[in-house]
Amino acid sequence: MATSTSNFQKHQHRNPIQRYLIDNFYEEFFKMIKRANPEKILDVGCGEGVTLNRIKQMKIGKKLEGVDNFDEAIKIGKETFPDLTLKKADIYDLPYKDNSFDMVLCNEVLEHLEKPQHAIKELMRVSNRYLLLSVPNEPWFQLANFLRGRHITRLGNHPEHIQHWSHTQFEKFLKKNKLKIRDKKLPFAWTLLLVQKQ
Repeated sequence: MATSTSNFQKHQHRNPIQRYLIDNFYEEFFKMIKRANPEKILDVGCGEGVTLNRIKQMKIGKKLEGVDNFDEAIKIGKETFPDLTLKKADIYDLPYKDNSFDMVLCNEVLEHLEKPQHAIKELMRVSNRYLLLSVPNEPWFQLANFLRGRHITRLGNHPEHIQHWSHTQFEKFLKKNKLKIRDKKLPFAWTLLLVQKQ
């Protein structure tokens, strides 16, 4: 998974191109959440709680929780957003009962995992209906990094990314794990899918 402060820094970045891309992603992301109209939301890999706080500000849902595997991210999140419920937890072993949440979010996490299929099963277990997932859409994500001068020696490939899915490959991965795709958006350079348990 991403380093503890990289997510927070990404959201604070002043580069206008990066700001545009992130804002464009969030526009589609929030449209999907609103259409699903969940009451209980869990953000897995929540980092410092930036996304969860935006959901709260938009008055979406009645119960919001976030978990992350990094102590530093949770510490910063609790200091920055003291009203949020943030906990340390492992994506492979979430501390919740089956079907605890209407929607489970997992954004820019799965590409960091050696066993994403195990993570998906755990996300499905704690959701009673929806998952909202995003991953980099390759090779466009890598190309965007390269053009911005990031990770040049790796041809734009982020050093922490283990999985490299195109949007069609990611769809196949989810269908193989018995998830039904309800909505799909491709805000450059991500794949964003709302999926439902079958």
